[in-house]
Formats: sequence, structure tokens, C-alpha cells
Amino acid sequence: MSFLVDGRFDVRPLTDPVDRTAVVAHAKEHAGSRASRIITIVLWSLLVVLIGGFLVFMLADMMRTSGTGAPVIIAVVVGLVVVAGVIWFFWRRNQQARRYRLMHFADAHGLSYVGDINSPNQPGMIFDIGTGRLATDVLAGAVPRPVEFGNYTYTTGTGKTQQTHVWGYVSIGLAHRLPHIVLDARRNDFLGSNLPASFSRAQRLSLEGDFDKHFTLYAPEGYERDALYLFTPDVMARLIDKASALDIEIIDDRLYLYSKDPTVTLDPDRWQWLGGVIGALSGKLAQWERWRDDRLEPATPAPAVDGAAAAAPLAAPTGVAAPGARLKRGVPWGAIAGIVAVAAVWAWSVTGR
Repeated sequence: MSFLVDGRFDVRPLTDPVDRTAVVAHAKEHAGSRASRIITIVLWSLLVVLIGGFLVFMLADMMRTSGTGAPVIIAVVVGLVVVAGVIWFFWRRNQQARRYRLMHFADAHGLSYVGDINSPNQPGMIFDIGTGRLATDVLAGAVPRPVEFGNYTYTTGTGKTQQTHVWGYVSIGLAHRLPHIVLDARRNDFLGSNLPASFSRAQRLSLEGDFDKHFTLYAPEGYERDALYLFTPDVMARLIDKASALDIEIIDDRLYLYSKDPTVTLDPDRWQWLGGVIGALSGKLAQWERWRDDRLEPATPAPAVDGAAAAAPLAAPTGVAAPGARLKRGVPWGAIAGIVAVAAVWAWSVTGR
């Protein structure tokens, strides 16, 4: 997976012409088990029966109330069925080609096309909110370090307030746990942060130069010096240059890049841009992994036995102490202000005052 080193993706599998015969054969090969195919057929059949029944009922009512002749009604039904069939055919064909390209793109980079994951088990902030949590088009690998690309959706609210949230993400594994740090990109904010979680203002850390114009950095209280070790001036410059449109989170032993646009696409330009971001950070991961939390007590060396020299002190333990493991959540004042403003405008429009 050289892209984790140099940030370069081979995008030819996304753009090269594909043999339709190979696409069809590939779709059959990865069609799933016989049981799953039978279930799919049954579900589609039920859908056709329901839609057909509705059309028959609707057209019978039209014939009764308007006196329209049966031949005209039949022609309309046939036309609708043909149009629906053509749309479904080309949609299915495009989906097969898309999956074929993504699987070959994954193979070219030592990844596996995992597909969909329900309720993914991830510690990142976007993965523990709402219902209907689903990661789609997931590409994952484990060598030389765990990495995962995916698109993700979840739902909040009910009824008229129900909303589906869409994210793209990249997850990169680290050798051990680091302090919980969030970089909230200002470029994608509107009426406050776009992040699904808010953090206490006391944890904001101002960095030198123009960094604060591009990101708001949150670090656990007491871990300011550690954050400065991780985000040195050269790292900050790279983030401003390459990743100012992305929100970033370090939590446990994972580094996350979040986007409000899909990550896994057939757009070669987006992959090349993403590769630039990964390449800008990859050279610093080894430095981050040398970080040690001096709040952790080193293990006690074994005592000397029978006059032998005492064992040398053990190396500092890896990991992070409890105060640095999670940021403290705060009140989302920006979102609240936006809701209040919308409510005020609505009230004014209704009352005229």
C-alpha cells in the first residue's frame, strides 16, 4: 500500500474502459449466496405485485370516472412499465460497472472491497449517533497499517424533523493510543461547527501562524504541550495546504479524516486530492507514535535476585491516561443559535410582526 507512504493512487481502474462481458461475469461471481439471491427475487416480486395492484386500482378508477377507453389505459400502463424497466436496466448496469471498477481499484492498492457494514464498530465521533447507521462501499486493508475508506449515513429525528446525515471518511490505524484531539475545519462550517459533536471551549488550543484561521483545535485540558508535540509547525502547514476542507480526529489508536462529500467515488481527481492529504500526514505518523504519556506510571522492574544487579528500568508505557482519552463534550451554541434564528424568522412570517 504505497499510497500510505507517498499518497499516490493508481486511478486507471476507475477510468479505463471496461469489457461488458467481464463486468457481467464479475457480477455473477459476486452475486452472493443462493439464499440471498432468492430473497432478493422474492422482495422484487412483492414490490412488483404491490405496484401492479396499485396501478390496476388507479386505472380502474380512472376508467370509471372519466370514461376513458381500455386501450388507452392499457397503452399508458405498458408505457410506464417499459420506462421503468429501461431505467432499472441501466441503473443495474451502472451499479455493476461501478462495483467492478471499485473492486479492481481496491485490488490495485492491496485493499479489499468490503461493501456495506451495518453499525460499524468505530470510535470516531460520527459513528455513535442516530439510527440506521450504515457504511457503504467500504475499502479496507491491514498492511502495513489498518486503513479504511468508506461512505457513511445515519438518521436523526423523527417525522418532519427526521434528517439523513451523509459523510465520507478515512480511518488510518496507529501503533498505539494517542490523546483525543479534534481539528474542526472552519472552511466547511455554517452557523457554527458542522461536526455532530461539540466540545468544551476550555479545551480549545490556539496555535501559531494562520492555523487558527483554518482549524479550531481541541485537546484535553492538561495535554496542550502534547498537542504541540503532535502538531508541529510543519504539520500545521501541510494541513492548511492539503486538508483545510477536512475535519480530523485522533481517538484511541485511529486517525480519522471526515468529509461531507463521499470519499469512495469513481472521481479520479478526488482520489488524487485525498492521496495528497494522506501523503502529507503519513510522514508524521511515525513521529506521533513515538509520543509517550508521562502521566502513565512506568512498570516496576523486577528486583535483584541473589546479589545480581537490578534490572534496568523498563521503557515508558504506550497509551494515554484517562484524562486524555476523551475530550469533554460542550453545548452546541452555534447550532442552538441557528435554530433560534430560524424559529424567530418563522414566527415573524406567521404573525407578520
